[in-house]
Amino acid sequence: MDKRVYLLMAIAFGVGMVELIIGGILDLVALDLHITEGRAGLLITFFALTFAISGPILLYFTRNFDRKTVTLFALFIFFIANLIVIFSSSYSMVLFSRILSAASGSLLIVLCLTLASHISLPKYRGRAIGLVVMGISGSVVLGLPIGVSLGHAFGWRSPFILVAILTIVLAISVLIFFGNVPLKETLTLREQVETLKNKRILFGHLTTFFFLAGHFTLYGYLTPFVQETYGFAGTLITIVYFVYGLAAVAGGGLAGFTADHFGVRQTLLTTIILLGVSLLIISYQSLVIFWPILVLWGILSWAITPPVQTHLINLAKETADIQQSLNNAALHLGIAFGTFVGSIIIDNFSVVINPFIGIIFVGLSFFSARYSLQPK
Repeated sequence: MDKRVYLLMAIAFGVGMVELIIGGILDLVALDLHITEGRAGLLITFFALTFAISGPILLYFTRNFDRKTVTLFALFIFFIANLIVIFSSSYSMVLFSRILSAASGSLLIVLCLTLASHISLPKYRGRAIGLVVMGISGSVVLGLPIGVSLGHAFGWRSPFILVAILTIVLAISVLIFFGNVPLKETLTLREQVETLKNKRILFGHLTTFFFLAGHFTLYGYLTPFVQETYGFAGTLITIVYFVYGLAAVAGGGLAGFTADHFGVRQTLLTTIILLGVSLLIISYQSLVIFWPILVLWGILSWAITPPVQTHLINLAKETADIQQSLNNAALHLGIAFGTFVGSIIIDNFSVVINPFIGIIFVGLSFFSARYSLQPK
């Protein structure tokens, strides 16, 4: 395993923390900016939407530049975006900073996924991608609990100060340790879209879209959900994110391992089914069941990426880079859609309905996966 994969995992950690931290401090953001929690949740939606659109486009426009240079530039913009949110005093400025950090973060994640695949031997490819996913899920196990704790202790902007410092450290590490990676020819944007004419590839991406939509319909509003259903507050909410995140880290690595050793089909379908079961059980609002189901939910939450990415690489080896980029876009479109639907539900009905809507999307993910996994 190329040691640079671990640096890519660290970059994914920083980006993942910025993307997901809003979900853990929705109440604080809403209170300070004088908005509803549903509108605060749209900060996740717009981040994810920008993230989805930016990835393939920026990958294409930076195709002729050295990968190390592009990574350093993206880290610089990411740093500036976090400075803006630290000093912002209005919803519009926070939204602008989220869009800027999403665009730069999207490019960073696409680079991490594609570079992890490039620099790894084929037999380690699933695990390399899994490690990058573990970086994102690692931001859940460490970043979110720390961020929620800092947010409640020192104000909701304080986690972004931590991320800004981390970004500086990462940029220095890339400058010293990254080295050079040979450029690969990138398809035009039109050619990238045309790869979706293959229905198995298209439904592979739809699998990711619906899976993340189902997951984030509830996860994007986990704080108000546990507040309303269980009366959790402060320290208990931090513990919820810590337990969930610890399981999520294990899930990312486990899925990469099982995809390499037991096959993509079994890993993918089992993950989707169990996620649907988890959302169904958690909706019963039993405190006894909540904690073990939270662990299972965490394991499953990011477990879909390694098997889907490996599946797409096997389907389209000649456009593997593009498929990873497009799948990352599908993932964040799913996050945007799920949090958007969740914001409507929480503002107009009740957050306790969110898991049931999520189950519907997970069901669509299962049928998409079945179609994509059909033999030629």
